[in-house]
Amino acid sequence: MSSLSARLLISVSVLLLLFFGATVIVLDTAFRTAGEQARRDILDGHLMQLLAAANPNDEGALSFPPDLHEERFNNIGSGLYGELRDDGGQLAWRSRSALGLEIPGAGFPRLGARIFERQSLDDGTPLLTLSLAVQWEFPDGELKPYVFKVAESLDSFNAQVAEFRRQLIGWFAAIALIMLLSISILMRGLLRPLRQIETEIGEIEEGKRTSLSEKFPTELTGVARNMNLLIDNERARSDRYRNTLDNLAHSLKTPLAAMRALIADKDTAAQVRDRFNEQIERMDEIVRYQLRKPAASAADKLVIGPVAVASEVERLVNGLHKVYHDKRPRIEVDVVAGMKFRGDTGDFLELAGNLLDNACKWCTGRVSISIRPSGASSATDGGMHLTVDDDGPGIPEEAAEVLLERGTRLDEATPGHGIGLAIVRDIAQSYGGSLTIGRSALGGASITVDIPPAADRRWSA
Repeated sequence: MSSLSARLLISVSVLLLLFFGATVIVLDTAFRTAGEQARRDILDGHLMQLLAAANPNDEGALSFPPDLHEERFNNIGSGLYGELRDDGGQLAWRSRSALGLEIPGAGFPRLGARIFERQSLDDGTPLLTLSLAVQWEFPDGELKPYVFKVAESLDSFNAQVAEFRRQLIGWFAAIALIMLLSISILMRGLLRPLRQIETEIGEIEEGKRTSLSEKFPTELTGVARNMNLLIDNERARSDRYRNTLDNLAHSLKTPLAAMRALIADKDTAAQVRDRFNEQIERMDEIVRYQLRKPAASAADKLVIGPVAVASEVERLVNGLHKVYHDKRPRIEVDVVAGMKFRGDTGDFLELAGNLLDNACKWCTGRVSISIRPSGASSATDGGMHLTVDDDGPGIPEEAAEVLLERGTRLDEATPGHGIGLAIVRDIAQSYGGSLTIGRSALGGASITVDIPPAADRRWSA
């Protein structure tokens, strides 16, 4: 049973059945008990009438008038019967209504004790009987024991009980149906937020909305909030992997260009092979770095060892000389002695490599890279102030922010993916740093990345 509404309705129906069933049984029992007690009181009154109507006769026995005050004793088959028996159990008198009937006897009861019994006639008619044993004193002072007995048919009483039971069950059944219908309508309204969540999730799957709304009952607020967090995390994960693929493609661009340049080079085959191996190894490092990056967390950066900045910059410059061998840019390197960057080697290569590649691409013939400690820190504190200048056309101030968006380029005719600066900004921000675009002293663009020392960083994903 997959429907929550069906489960609730069935559960409520079972509870109503048990509750109303118990109520019907209790009311039926109470009605029967009260009815039987009323019948006993009526029988006791009839018995008192018989006692009042009995008189001694001339033969030294009790007798009754031909017509009693209670008409039912006088009518045959009325359902109310009376009789008198002596101490030997012999019938002394029987009412006209009991003509042709044999009322079951119960022996001689204790004197003065009333005995109520349920008995039946020969034809199965149920009876409620009341017997009373008395010691009758005659005018001559003689005492004789007698048993007065009255009996009443229970057919009418049982019919009343059956009719009451039918009405009771009918009314309770009607009430139960009305309650179930009301509960069904009520649950439809109460479960509307769940259907709303289902509808909104469907709209999210269809791309019509980005998250669940916040107007839900208190019990569902946590569910909606956690669902939105899950959706945001999955969307961020998807964006992260998509950006990683973009970064990977962009990072492989430089080694591929170097290999393309080597193919056109006129060096010996051995030299070409060595240079190819160098570029292939570089590509392998880039692939490992980019595939590791989506799974890395900010906490992972805290335990990464220092990167020797000078040697890594030298590798980058050598590679760019091969890529731009036709342009032959003059790359000036100014790195503080013993400079260390505390972070991932791949992150540093992405930072410096993308900035140098952009500078070589847009320069006229001169590029400079300067790396020194950030702020007042030492060369080994892990902070870094990296500046790359070129003598190209520069970057207009109004276009600086636009260039930081992925896929944006100022010149669509120039080869590239338009994500280099976005990659640099994302990496810098992940280390708690920043990226600044300005005008260089060489006449072109000046791009600065400032990353604080490891002890002062505020990591971000």
